[in-house]
Amino acid sequence: MRKKAALTSEEKVKLVLSALEDKKAVDPTALDVRARTVMTDFFIIASGASRIHIKALVDAVVEKLADNGIKNKRIEGHNDAAGPVWVLLDYGDVVVHVFAPDQRGFYKLESYWTGAEKGSPPPLSPEEVG
Repeated sequence: MRKKAALTSEEKVKLVLSALEDKKAVDPTALDVRARTVMTDFFIIASGASRIHIKALVDAVVEKLADNGIKNKRIEGHNDAAGPVWVLLDYGDVVVHVFAPDQRGFYKLESYWTGAEKGSPPPLSPEEVG
């Protein structure tokens, strides 16, 4: 039996965005950071409308990628008594951040990674990746 080929970063991004859109993530955004860092190829940033929604989004991403043979290297979550407010899923070449809206507004990762220097790659919409 032939081993299945590994997915590219772009294919992983499509799977993640699909999972997020299926669960109605708020403003999912993919950032191509290959020209700016060696630690990863893409950041995907999305928000959940509630802590339960954040958990559902994270579970959907993990499940969709696992169904395609991809296991995450690490999950980190910032929780308080009511549930997660920021969860990071590390897939090596793709890092997914799922925030509560106030946390996303506070950290402003999109502006940090896209506006710091001339020629920085712009955010990709789900339509551009798909």
